[in-house]
Amino acid sequence: MTQLTDLVSYCDRRTRLAAFKDAPGAFNGLQVANDGRVTKIGAAVDAGLVPFQKAVAAGVDFLIVHHGMYWDMPRPLTGAAYDRVATLVRGNCALYSNHLPLDGHPEIGNNALLARQLGLRPSKPFLVRDGEAIGCIAKSALTRAALRTKLESLYGRVIAIECGSKAPRAIAFCSGSGNSAVPALVPAGVDTLVTGELREEWFNRAQEEKLNLYLCGHYATEVHAVKALAAELAKKFKLPWEFIATENPL
Repeated sequence: MTQLTDLVSYCDRRTRLAAFKDAPGAFNGLQVANDGRVTKIGAAVDAGLVPFQKAVAAGVDFLIVHHGMYWDMPRPLTGAAYDRVATLVRGNCALYSNHLPLDGHPEIGNNALLARQLGLRPSKPFLVRDGEAIGCIAKSALTRAALRTKLESLYGRVIAIECGSKAPRAIAFCSGSGNSAVPALVPAGVDTLVTGELREEWFNRAQEEKLNLYLCGHYATEVHAVKALAAELAKKFKLPWEFIATENPL
C-alpha cells in the first residue's frame, strides 16, 4: 500500500507547485482526500461527474486532473456539485489538481511536450507570469505546411490561420486557451503559435500582425502533462495507472 501523503508530496515537489501564482479557483494540490492509501493512479484533464464515475469504475483511488473542482467555489454542495463530491467520497478516490505548474514544467509540462511531439526542443520561456514561464518557444526548421501536416496527424481537427511567414524560425506553444498568448507573440519576436483555442477576435489580429495560429483543441493539448505525471508517479511508487478519457471535442 502506498500512502496518499507520499504521492501528494511527490507531486507538489515535482511540479514546483508552490512557485506558481495561479488563479484562486485553481486550488492546486490535494482537493479531496481518501482513506489515506492508494492502489491505482488515474489521470484526467477535467474534474467532473463522468470522469469521476469512470475513475471509480476503473479502481482508481488517486486521480490527477489539470482542471480541478473549485473554479466557481464557494457554492452549496447540492445538485451537480454534491454528485461530484459524493462520487469521489463513496469511491474512496482522492482528487489532486495541478493547473499552471503542469503547463509550464520544462520536462513534463504540456507545452514542453507539445514542442517535443513535433521533434522540437524548447529554447526560450514564453508567457512569464510572476517569474515563472507558462509556455515555451522552440527554434524550428519546419515549413508552415510541414507544421500543419504534423499537427493534423497528431490532433486530427486543427484550425489553421496562416497569415505569417511560410518558414517560421521559431514556434511558441501555449496549451489550452491561447488568448493571453497572441498579444505576446510580436514582443517575443515570434509569428507562429500552437495552442488549444482562441476567441474569434484574434483572426483580425493575425491578419494585421501577420501571424500563424494553429488551434488544436483545449482538451487535446492538455492531456499530455497529467499523463506524464501519472506515469512517472506510477513508476516511482510501483503502482498501475490509467488515463481517464472523456472524448471532449472542445
